[in-house]
Amino acid sequence: MSKKLIFLLVLVSLLALPMIQTVHASPSSGDVRALTGIDEDVTNPGLGEEDLDVVVQEIIKVILGFLGLIAVVIILVGGFFWMTAGGNEDNVKKGRKWIINGVIGLLIVLSAYAIAEFAISNAADVTTQ
Repeated sequence: MSKKLIFLLVLVSLLALPMIQTVHASPSSGDVRALTGIDEDVTNPGLGEEDLDVVVQEIIKVILGFLGLIAVVIILVGGFFWMTAGGNEDNVKKGRKWIINGVIGLLIVLSAYAIAEFAISNAADVTTQ
C-alpha cells in the first residue's frame, strides 16, 4: 500500500471517530454524597439500565458501521484510481480490483450484521423464557 493511501485511510478513520458513541460512567455513591450533600444510600451504581443484549447490539453496530465505512472508502479509492487512469489499462485494472474488493468487504460486513442481529435477538428470546 502506498503512503498516500495509508494516510487517506487514517484521515478518514480519525474523521469517523466522533461518530462513535462513548460510554460515560456515573460517579459512585460516595462521590454523589460528596457532590450533593445527600446522606441517603444511592442504590443505582451507575452501570446503566439497558439489557445486556441491547448493549452488545449497540457495540456490534458501531464496530460494523466503522468497518462498513472503511469498505466504502475502499470503493471510493478504487473509483478514484479508475477515473484518473487516463486510458492506462494497469490503473483501470487496479481500480477495478479495489472496487471489487470493497464491494466484497461491504457484503461481508452486511452479512455479519444480519447474522449478529439474528443471533442476538434469538439468544435474547431463548434466555428470557
